[in-house]
Amino acid sequence: MNIKKNDIIELEITDLNNLGCGVGKTADGLVVFVKGAVTGDRVLAKIIKVTSSFLVGKLEKILVRSPNRFDGEGMRAEECKAPQSCGGCIYRNIKYEHELTLKRDYVKNAFRKAGLSDVEVLDTAHTQRVTGYRNKAQYPVREVGGRVRAGFFATKTHDLIPCESCLLQPDIFGEIVAFVVDFAEKHKIRAYDEEKGKGVLRHIYLRIAERTGQIMVCLVINADKMQASAAFAEEIVERFPSVTSVMLNVNKKNTNVILGESFECIGGVDYIIDELCGLRFKISAGSFYQVNRDGAELLYSLARERAALTGKETVADLYCGAGTIGLSMADKAARIVGVEIVDEAINCAKENAQMNGIENAHFFCGDASDTRGLLASAKDNLGDFCPDVVIIDPPRKGTTEELVNYLDSLGVKRIVYVSCNPDTLARDCAWFAQKGYNIGEVTPVDLFPGTGHVESVVCLTRRLDVDMRR
Repeated sequence: MNIKKNDIIELEITDLNNLGCGVGKTADGLVVFVKGAVTGDRVLAKIIKVTSSFLVGKLEKILVRSPNRFDGEGMRAEECKAPQSCGGCIYRNIKYEHELTLKRDYVKNAFRKAGLSDVEVLDTAHTQRVTGYRNKAQYPVREVGGRVRAGFFATKTHDLIPCESCLLQPDIFGEIVAFVVDFAEKHKIRAYDEEKGKGVLRHIYLRIAERTGQIMVCLVINADKMQASAAFAEEIVERFPSVTSVMLNVNKKNTNVILGESFECIGGVDYIIDELCGLRFKISAGSFYQVNRDGAELLYSLARERAALTGKETVADLYCGAGTIGLSMADKAARIVGVEIVDEAINCAKENAQMNGIENAHFFCGDASDTRGLLASAKDNLGDFCPDVVIIDPPRKGTTEELVNYLDSLGVKRIVYVSCNPDTLARDCAWFAQKGYNIGEVTPVDLFPGTGHVESVVCLTRRLDVDMRR
């Protein structure tokens, strides 16, 4: 079957990948990816890209509508005002129940590809909340039609789609963005021009502490100062009393990285405080905090359950960030030892422990890739120890084989792995299995409804015969 660019073909869609593309096959078995198509659809697709191993098609017409398609009712009943080109919610066209199944299948396939098809993957855990869950947003600001506008970049571009509201974010974010844009217009604060490197206002960066209602507004600027900044701080707090922190962030580099290194508080305080797992956490502009608070609470409760602490264990919390996971387990452990490479995060973790009156949690700087020195600072301060349980929550690239070997050399009995990337989780679990760890049930957790991302948590338990054979 000789298919060329611009040909229109009929396809049965048999799968949907984590990039939001329906997957079908031609009569001779060539894979075709079609954005906007859904498992169970029969479609007409116009071929827009041809390679030796796959084709890419543009959805022209749905001939038979899939039962998995979103029908305008149920959990996704609210209407998104952003155009399809936004690309943020790749699963906006399907029912949420099907999305949960896809995410479980994504995790199962990752383990199958890693040679671990016998690992049990449970149903995807979720909070029932599919809109308004994001507590952080970053809106690029550009000039469109001679006016300052904010919104989102179209998929794989830096073309701005003006849009102040988003179903994944609280309504007040859209109101604040509209206020900022109007203020910039009124005070002639120029939007950033990416090509020329000119203009002042680059991004509007918002955070909300859902339990306390406190909001941080941070303007990312391409300058050392912003005109009328004092007036801005005064007016936004007057208009939105829940705004307790007004910040400027300076980023003058020609980069895609949103935040620069320099922050200045121009109104209120330089942090907000939220409650998570019964504890209070200070959130600074640059600190990590899960963007779905309720989802994080679910994820951490599953991690706590898998850790199976009795109150006697020393727990090492690696990649600990601001200490949220470790601190949520402190009441069930003899001692929590958190290690993180970022100084600011360690300072936040210490402040969070103090704010919650937790005295058995200790935090130190250390690099998980430097196994020789990973626990050196902790042991200098606490004396020699060997963790009974280790929590790891690495970035998307996963952990390292060196760290796996190191934890194996310590004879750690239980390792609770919290992951944001099923592929690297499966790869790392294969390494642990080679060292003699049993892989427990894997629970996918949907922290990001509507998107292709899925978190997971699993406990790795050291086999009793491993040390006896050494």
